[in-house]
Amino acid sequence: MFFCNEERKVYFMKRFMGFLTCMILLIILLFTAPASAASVAVYTADELFTDRDMQQTADLNDAVQYTVSDGQDIRITSAGVYVLTGTASNATVVVEAGPDDKVQLVLDGVSVTNADFPAIYIKSADKAFITVSGDSSLAVTGTFRADGGTNTDGVIFSKVDLTLNGTASLTIASTDNGIVGKDDIKITGGTYLINASSKAVEANDSIRVADGTLTLTAGTDGLHAENEEDTDKGYVYIGGGSLTISAGDDGVHASSVVQIDGGTLEISAAEGMEGTYIQINGGVISIQSSDDGLNAARKSSAYTSTIEINDGDITIVMGGGDTDGVDANGNIIVNGGTIRVTGNSTFDYDGTAQYNGGTIIVNGQQVSSIPNQMMGGGRGGWAGNGGNSGKGGRGRW
Repeated sequence: MFFCNEERKVYFMKRFMGFLTCMILLIILLFTAPASAASVAVYTADELFTDRDMQQTADLNDAVQYTVSDGQDIRITSAGVYVLTGTASNATVVVEAGPDDKVQLVLDGVSVTNADFPAIYIKSADKAFITVSGDSSLAVTGTFRADGGTNTDGVIFSKVDLTLNGTASLTIASTDNGIVGKDDIKITGGTYLINASSKAVEANDSIRVADGTLTLTAGTDGLHAENEEDTDKGYVYIGGGSLTISAGDDGVHASSVVQIDGGTLEISAAEGMEGTYIQINGGVISIQSSDDGLNAARKSSAYTSTIEINDGDITIVMGGGDTDGVDANGNIIVNGGTIRVTGNSTFDYDGTAQYNGGTIIVNGQQVSSIPNQMMGGGRGGWAGNGGNSGKGGRGRW
């Protein structure tokens, strides 16, 4: 190719501008990729709930009717829909179905009060549903007794996956736990008022809330999911609904992940939420805590201790003393949302902090970096994006 001087200038200028444009795009991608990767949800609702989970009424065409009576257990041994009515004491609905059987219990204004054993005991099935179609109540008033080698410690006690849904209310009172599941517990509808001396809702594998109204009063934890054998499990997912939790220990506790995608949560507890990885993608959250508001502790080897906030409206009010509003044994990532923290020590992290977006308000003042206030001798203060103030004394805001 042969160019005159003017053509050569235009040719090389075009080449240079093309190269410069590519470099600018590459720089933008490099600097925005970490924030985009951080905002990927751990779980999605589509993978956690089935169509039947979300159905709030049962198909009663072939349903079997049962009326509870004093001192008489009801035994269910096959798949189907079973409607329960009546009032009784010292009676248990026992589900002992086959491994492929799905059993749906419809509580239609039933009331059971037992002295020492679950009101509903699901021993075996593929999956169980409890659908509340009429206001019902279940209670255990004394010390739970074991079933052979099984420590039955919940008013509703299930050894299989359990879904609770419906259009009415269920009131549960317990001298130990309210609802216990050895696999997954899902709540997709209904109104639940649970008063338990220990945990309101406890599961081994997961607690998943899609919708419903929950008012939980617990001596220890409101929602508690813990699995010592599988480090990926033991998680809590909340995608909607309204939860009011008053707890003596943790409002929400998971050994692996706590993920909030939506809903309204009002928590009054020693600690608001505790898990190894806490991810908040939405919702309106209000926490009043005498210890930590959000606490990412090392409880599962499957995740790095992290608090990640991508969206939502979060208000945390701390008690006095050695308390932290947002406390991570690892890292804190804020990509969006609004976080208001009031207290002596508002943020505390052992790893790094990323502030990529959103609004942070500390004791009424909007800040442009994530503070870090840590125990120990030396200087106090705070660190900004990706920074760490070291093992200094607690700063104050």
